[in-house]
Amino acid sequence: MGTHWTLTGKEVPIIGSDAVRWTDLSVPSSLNTTVDGGAAITDDCASCSVIGDPPTYLIWRIHKAQPQTLELLELTASKEFPRVGLRFTFPNALYPFAFICKNEITGSSRFPYLLYVLTVSGVAYLLRIRNVSAYASCSILPVDELIELNVRDYVPNNAAITAVTATARCLVIGTADGSVLCFQLGGLDSSVPGFVHELRDEAGIGRLWGLISRGKMVGTVQDLVISELYGKKFVFALHLDGTLRIWDLASLSRVFSHNMCVMTMTGANFLRLWVGQSDPNSNIIPLAILYRHTSDENLETISLHSILFDFKDKTVFSLEPSVQNIPLEEGRCLDVKLVSDKIWILKDNELVSHLLATNIDEVEAFSYALQEEFVADQLFQNSEHLADEILRITHSIFKSSKDDILPFVSSIFLRRLLLPGVHHNAALLATLAEYNRHLGESELQTLTVDGLKKEILSLIEHEVGSDKVSIVHCWKCFFARYFHNWCKNNALYGLLVDSSTVAVGLIRKKSVSLFRSLEDIERIVEGSSEEVSELTGIVDLFDDDIECEILIELLKCVTSFSQQLGKTASSIFYESLLTAPMISSEDIVHCIVKVLETGYCISGAVLRGSTSGDHTIFLQKELTDHRSLRKLSVDMFLSLQGLYKKASTWDKILNVIEGLLKFLVPQKEMLKFDTEMSSNINSSIMVHSSYQIAKVMFESAWDFLLFLSYLVDISGQVHLSPDDITKIQLELVPMLQEIIFEWLVIIFFAITPVAPAVTEDFHSKLSSLQIDNNMGKQIWSEKFARCDLTLAFIFLLNVRGSSIDHSHFSSERFSNMPSSINRMRDFISWIIWGQDGGSSTFLSRSIDLAFILFKHDQYCAAEQLLMMAEAHLLKEKTSQSVQDADGGWCIRHHLLGCCLLAQVQYGLHAAQKDKKISDAIRCFFRSASGNGASGALQSLSVDVGIPHLGFSGCTLIVVWKLQYYQWAMQLFERYNISEGACQFALAALEQVDEALHMKEEKCVDNSANESVTTIKGRLWANVFIFALDLGRYYDAYCAIISNPDEESKYICLRRFIIVLYEQGAIKILCSNKLPLIGLVEKVEQELAWKAERSDISAKPNLYKLLYAFQLHQHNWRRAANYMYMYSARLKTEAALKDNQGSSMVLQERLNALSAAVNALHLVHPAYAWIDSLTDRNSLTSECYPSKKAKRTPEEYSDNEAETQKGQFAIDIEKLENEFVLTSAEYMLSLVNVKWTFSGKPGALSDLADLLVQNNLYDMAFTILLRFFKGSGLKRELERVLSEMAIKCCLDKVESTWIEEHGHLLTSSKLEMVVHGSPVTVPTAPQIDRNSRWATLKLYIEKYKDFHGRLPVIVAGTLLRADPKIELPLWLVQLFKEGQKERMWGMTGRESNPASLFQLYVNYGRYAEATYLLLEYIESFASMRPADIVKRKRPFALWFPYTTIEQLLYQLEESIRMGHMVDHCDKLKKMLHASLLNHLKILKVDSDDTISATS
Repeated sequence: MGTHWTLTGKEVPIIGSDAVRWTDLSVPSSLNTTVDGGAAITDDCASCSVIGDPPTYLIWRIHKAQPQTLELLELTASKEFPRVGLRFTFPNALYPFAFICKNEITGSSRFPYLLYVLTVSGVAYLLRIRNVSAYASCSILPVDELIELNVRDYVPNNAAITAVTATARCLVIGTADGSVLCFQLGGLDSSVPGFVHELRDEAGIGRLWGLISRGKMVGTVQDLVISELYGKKFVFALHLDGTLRIWDLASLSRVFSHNMCVMTMTGANFLRLWVGQSDPNSNIIPLAILYRHTSDENLETISLHSILFDFKDKTVFSLEPSVQNIPLEEGRCLDVKLVSDKIWILKDNELVSHLLATNIDEVEAFSYALQEEFVADQLFQNSEHLADEILRITHSIFKSSKDDILPFVSSIFLRRLLLPGVHHNAALLATLAEYNRHLGESELQTLTVDGLKKEILSLIEHEVGSDKVSIVHCWKCFFARYFHNWCKNNALYGLLVDSSTVAVGLIRKKSVSLFRSLEDIERIVEGSSEEVSELTGIVDLFDDDIECEILIELLKCVTSFSQQLGKTASSIFYESLLTAPMISSEDIVHCIVKVLETGYCISGAVLRGSTSGDHTIFLQKELTDHRSLRKLSVDMFLSLQGLYKKASTWDKILNVIEGLLKFLVPQKEMLKFDTEMSSNINSSIMVHSSYQIAKVMFESAWDFLLFLSYLVDISGQVHLSPDDITKIQLELVPMLQEIIFEWLVIIFFAITPVAPAVTEDFHSKLSSLQIDNNMGKQIWSEKFARCDLTLAFIFLLNVRGSSIDHSHFSSERFSNMPSSINRMRDFISWIIWGQDGGSSTFLSRSIDLAFILFKHDQYCAAEQLLMMAEAHLLKEKTSQSVQDADGGWCIRHHLLGCCLLAQVQYGLHAAQKDKKISDAIRCFFRSASGNGASGALQSLSVDVGIPHLGFSGCTLIVVWKLQYYQWAMQLFERYNISEGACQFALAALEQVDEALHMKEEKCVDNSANESVTTIKGRLWANVFIFALDLGRYYDAYCAIISNPDEESKYICLRRFIIVLYEQGAIKILCSNKLPLIGLVEKVEQELAWKAERSDISAKPNLYKLLYAFQLHQHNWRRAANYMYMYSARLKTEAALKDNQGSSMVLQERLNALSAAVNALHLVHPAYAWIDSLTDRNSLTSECYPSKKAKRTPEEYSDNEAETQKGQFAIDIEKLENEFVLTSAEYMLSLVNVKWTFSGKPGALSDLADLLVQNNLYDMAFTILLRFFKGSGLKRELERVLSEMAIKCCLDKVESTWIEEHGHLLTSSKLEMVVHGSPVTVPTAPQIDRNSRWATLKLYIEKYKDFHGRLPVIVAGTLLRADPKIELPLWLVQLFKEGQKERMWGMTGRESNPASLFQLYVNYGRYAEATYLLLEYIESFASMRPADIVKRKRPFALWFPYTTIEQLLYQLEESIRMGHMVDHCDKLKKMLHASLLNHLKILKVDSDDTISATS
């Protein structure tokens, strides 16, 4: 028997079937049963039950790794694949069987399904199943929702259970001893007679089992099947010995028995039985039996039988003699389904189908491509060198650095990994776990596509860095592990068949799929030569058999040509089209052709740095590649020569190619129906089928493009004429480029995940524009976060109808293989050609698709689509302009600008955001200037989804541009993108004059009735706002001064000042950057107005700014006035806030007063005054000159200045006085003493005393010198120094010189005021006795010139406070320093030795007085001879003789009273002796003087 295998279909995974969340339910049990240790299932099993109309598909699985668990999924073709399933956990392991049926018992609305299962321990369960959503919060199945029965109690001889089946209200089991028992489980109570029956060979109604003999012994029951025929149910039982028996369940009688060994093979082990649906026309029931050869256990065969039935008189079954045997050469049989005229056989490595043919000599068989083949191809598992080829070709094409190439290579691998059908959650989780990246299933499902990419890329980069291996090697290892895990988690379990539509699918371990038919191009590319020649479409294209032969030979050439680089070249070409290209697609084709001719253009060093392996392997690889390329060149040359000889001309060959390319063009279907499609399982199959077809089409077109490019490159070798080359370059290549672009877009839609919805999206930003009012479609936003939802699903809301019969198109049932391909064709036709096929080119159609994407917030996808369309448009080599006359080019750029602008809101990086903004600006400018822009853009309706223009009727170009630029300005403003808004405002300004002039010339009605000034004022105000938002203060100010509308100008100026102040950039007004010509007074008014109404503590301080502003304008007096106002406000507000003594406030007041004084010092003294605070409101209208130099011309007289000076004017002296008082207050605040000048008499004296008390001596003397003159100053100095002396007296220090440790101040406060220096914060005053004496000495020496008697006052104070105190030496020296020459005796200044002598005598310090007198008398007597002449002058000396007499009297009185008699006597004698000597000298001097005059 011969078998002809034909590839007929491909597996299409149902999107989302790998991401099911399970609701776990524990099934309780009240029975105690024992389990045989060997009674465990050895195979995974699954099946599907089709229930109801419209049908519900209930899929169950039992994993051998979890034999106690049964998974249940409820599928509906009209809905998406369920995201939640039920997982029942039973007490014991389950038998590989489950049966689900509709619940026809009372109360079925709450429990729509019944589930029969059997454990290996012999306990049967009947579960009443609710809807899946009802179990969301349930963990244990309620006891009243299940029935359990231990069937072992009814099995005779305790035989092992070997087979089980069920139907509604009936459970049938078979045992090892050949018995078949029927339980009315769910129909009768177990205690009711007739609940259990044994199906026997005897005829008649069933008797109670066990009472009649069992009859002839048969082999073990291997399989049981219940089939329904004309309302009757029959049990088919297959025994190990080949016996096939049939029982009528209604009569419980056997109706058929036959040993199948006679017809198949004697001694074979019969394993499984499958019964098909009966044919009502022929009354035949197809039957399939699986048996294994006893000689070879690995050799299995399926025998097909036909059973005839007749129900006329009585039930009669008979077996036809013909047998069709199907040997299963490789692989183990997993499942078999008999549907219609086919048998479907699922093996562990393939799916095949056979026609139930009557001719058993020639069996027509069909094969189906499984998903493993596709996944292996995408993950480079078919050859270990494919992944390396990616890098080698990339290095040969791109001449950029490694940093640019490696990310491009990674993007190729990553895109393949995340393809629909390749990406699998469980496989990815297992692979990541092998790399120690442990993610939870829920965590993985919540990751966006970008998040998933980052996770995988970080893993690869970590592997590259840790193991020091190439990135390609890491990807190869990752792909190998992933493919292993994919196969492990997608193991084949069973078939899914809907007999009503003949839809066939697969149930895998963690996914579900359906099958589709092949397209013609797939049959051409993947089929044999015989299959190609038999295709009807191919035969119709060509006129004779020669052309068919040329086609076959041509396909062989193209196939061998493309296989040289495998799938790698197309992957690189595809990736470059979808991403930002570093090189054009034409250059890529040229480079790849160059690689095919000369080899890879890559150095060994680069290759070794990018791949793994030693040097020898690289050399061998290069040699192998060289040989392969040489062989390709020779083979291609010979094949092309043979092809040319067969066709005789290249023109004929090119015509064949052109005819074949028609198969690659997307078919145009006239869609007539108006039925809206939805996202469901059928649409999921349709979308993924579209990708599979588009991939084949794309790669085929790419192969032909590469082949034709290679053909042109070697044209001289194969006798290609110039006309032939021209036809290739101008006809075939553009056709291929168009085909590639169209299928590229289909692939892009089918595999690109939708962008997740954001909280604040584009529509919420532009809600006022009413972009999308279809609230019924908002549910889609909830699905957009899923990785498996692609862009193609968005278009399902807009796809309507089909051109073919819709009987099989019902979305309520799974689509069969032909209908799947028809739906796919309609969908692709709608995408490429539109609803009615009216789109002339796909470039115009791409705009409509971009509108749909934009409406569903897929801005990035819409942008990418438009960019691909733009790139393809630029590649078309035509003499026409790229701008079409209907304005499509303008619409494309307008929409592209909206897409770019919308993406800015998605939190892009700064660089990406700036690029998007600049690109959007360029797009809007290009859109406004294109051909037909006015009519095309104004014709767009609100429903298209983009921001509506909001105006119409603009026919004049300049008027159109003015309106469009203003619209663009407002659009950017809504997005808070000031850069773009500013540019369009400036562009609109350029159109204003010409636009209004054209309106007047054309007599166009100006409905807005706005003047040029008004329009320009509004636009310049907008420019000002945008520039201000961008921080471009110079541009903002230029917009102010350019504004012709005076009212708008001043409003902007006020806003300008406010913003500068809020942004801390107000100091720019005081620089030379802004030309304030004509606006100085306005700026000052605004600043002053804001300063008066702003918080005085706000930063920056506006009074200081006004001060700096006026200084910059050389308005010294106004500058001083503002600083004085600032000081006054500080004082007033400090008093109101009860923080008058705050040191910080006082410091600010001091700084302000000092600045005011300094400013007035820059003015001529005659004008160095400011108005009092009562006149400050008239600042801006002052009539006095404010810009006075320090040296003014003589024509400004003092009288003129006096007339300008007001009665309450404040001059420098008043400011300095206030400065000094504020300084004193500030000093006191530093020592926590509050004081405020009250202005009362004596307040200044009190202030000086307060300062002295707090050791602030310098400030105290500054007060005295500033506010007291003449005798008043002397009096205050005496009082202050006396107080200081008393403080020193309290320490009773010795009258020895104490070295001072430093000076307190180097200049007086008066000097500080004059120079305008701020008060420095002194250190904490020292209160130790050393510093007090030093301080007293310092100030006596400093201020004795103001009052000569200060030493006398101080010494008197000290002696009066403590008569026994020893005066400091420095104080005594102050008295002695009054004399220039000692010869003058004790005379001198006010504080002379005589004064000190008087003090000593008055306060009883006789010894000091005596010694002091003796010192001067001896000094007088011991004069040098040269000075004696001077001594003899008249009145040359003086001694206090009266005080000397008083001293002598006091000494005598002390002697008389007995006080220190000896000491006083001694002093007296010394004094007498010294006086006698002194008198003698005076006598001689007197005589000499008389003699000299006579």
